[in-house]
Amino acid sequence: MKDTLRHAGKRKQLVDVLIHKGIKDKTVLSAINKIPRHLFMDSGFEDHAYQDKAFPIAADQTISQPYTVAFQTELLQIERGANILEIGTGSGYQTAVLCELGAKVYSIERQKELFKKTKLFLSKLGYRPRHLSFGDGYKGLEEHAPYDGVIVTAGAPYVPKPLLGQLKINGRLVIPIGDDVQVMTLFIRKSETKFEKHEFGEFRFVPLLEDKN
Repeated sequence: MKDTLRHAGKRKQLVDVLIHKGIKDKTVLSAINKIPRHLFMDSGFEDHAYQDKAFPIAADQTISQPYTVAFQTELLQIERGANILEIGTGSGYQTAVLCELGAKVYSIERQKELFKKTKLFLSKLGYRPRHLSFGDGYKGLEEHAPYDGVIVTAGAPYVPKPLLGQLKINGRLVIPIGDDVQVMTLFIRKSETKFEKHEFGEFRFVPLLEDKN
């Protein structure tokens, strides 16, 4: 698959939809306008790639709805050069958005098949996260902490304590919490022990898998 002028036109329409839905951060909108989302999906979905919808990818996972990607990214308030931990690399689309924003991205994927495929694919597109790892997202990635932001791209039944612990002071954790339906939640670390919590309505995500071994 190629990236054509037709795709670029559809991306612009998608950005207009996101603006209409309330996304304001110009850097986030610019990233979504630039990234060829259709390349992150099965060729059978190419014609639908710029609809504001989630679609299935390998290993029973999904590529998130663009609005959800934009909403979570906007909540992170990323500055260029920020250290960001992503829990759930998935298709790599959210990873690419973070890279476009100039973040130093550390990402963890729990599905081996997806991890291998996405790692190769991102470098082919020219996106180079600082570190991609295969492992348990509930544990975070202690060796590269602390982070300016942590983004969780799957539904978590509870907030994993290591993710809060790996935030810098004033760092932000964006996580959908809940079982069938999740509430988008933002935690801001105010001190070693204090966190400010904000909730932003209901979303639906695939579940965040825990390594039971």
